[in-house]
Amino acid sequence: MLGTLLFLQFLVAGPENEQTDPRGKGIEDNDYAVFEISQLKCVIGNNKSLNEHLPGYNGVFAMVSSNDPQNAYVPSYSGINLEHFFDATPRNPDPKVFFEPRYAPMLFKKLSPTTAELHQPPTPVYQVESWTSFQLTEPYYIDISFRCIPRANTFAGGFMGIFWASYINAPEDKSIYFLGPGATLELPKWLQLCTQQHNHFSSVLGEKDIGPANFPELPPVLWNQISPLKYSIPFFYGRVRDMVIIYLFEPNPYLRFAHSPSGGGPSSDGTDTNPAWDFQLVIPHYEPQQEYLLKLRVVYKRWLGREDVLQEVKKYYRTIGTAE
Repeated sequence: MLGTLLFLQFLVAGPENEQTDPRGKGIEDNDYAVFEISQLKCVIGNNKSLNEHLPGYNGVFAMVSSNDPQNAYVPSYSGINLEHFFDATPRNPDPKVFFEPRYAPMLFKKLSPTTAELHQPPTPVYQVESWTSFQLTEPYYIDISFRCIPRANTFAGGFMGIFWASYINAPEDKSIYFLGPGATLELPKWLQLCTQQHNHFSSVLGEKDIGPANFPELPPVLWNQISPLKYSIPFFYGRVRDMVIIYLFEPNPYLRFAHSPSGGGPSSDGTDTNPAWDFQLVIPHYEPQQEYLLKLRVVYKRWLGREDVLQEVKKYYRTIGTAE
């Protein structure tokens, strides 16, 4: 089992080492909780603050392994953070619109010792209601299910965009890796993406993507800057110290990857920047009151090479009954 004291250093503010946050509450309350399995321990919560974790960032506040007690995600931010709803309009200067999921009320519920749920009632601008479940699964998995219902016809341009960010804590290699067009798990053809700057060739479409590939002439944001690269199988991985994070998705024609070399802000020593390893749904011809779904698995384990990554992908698709 993980060292509880090491993990609580993330949760505790100040030299007194008291297990409280700035509001004087315990390490588990109505906004977040600790979840643990044999090789993985996480803090999962809504968009409230928790010591150095800033308000507005939801999902997995901290993710540590029995093989590495350092948080995989930037402690001020989070992983699997529901970040944006977007459409074909230019970036709104009001952060409460551009980052609407950060600001709109979000409810947290601990369903079991290994399962959490976030519920966001219809948001003020885009009117999207959503539910996200996080289930820790032995030995080092987080199985995530997101479902949402747009409650009104509010998205311009004929599509609904939903964006998640994961802010990675000081990896030596900022890249993400995935399989290119025509590749299979038996005959992999690896591609590497590390964008040169924020909002530059940021978004990777699947080779079977059915959403818009061209956006109106708009100021650049991550989702409208399309990379020439494409992926064949819906997963990517990245390295963090001696660990690997793998994002495995159920097949979804609306799924896109995204990358920023600096989206996670400056490194703790100020000598570098933290990348963001992101993903998004771009759903054309969406229908109000219809439910949309995304399922994925996050793997956080010791790096054992690319063949091990492929074995994790094969295992996941066997588990969900999908052949890739």
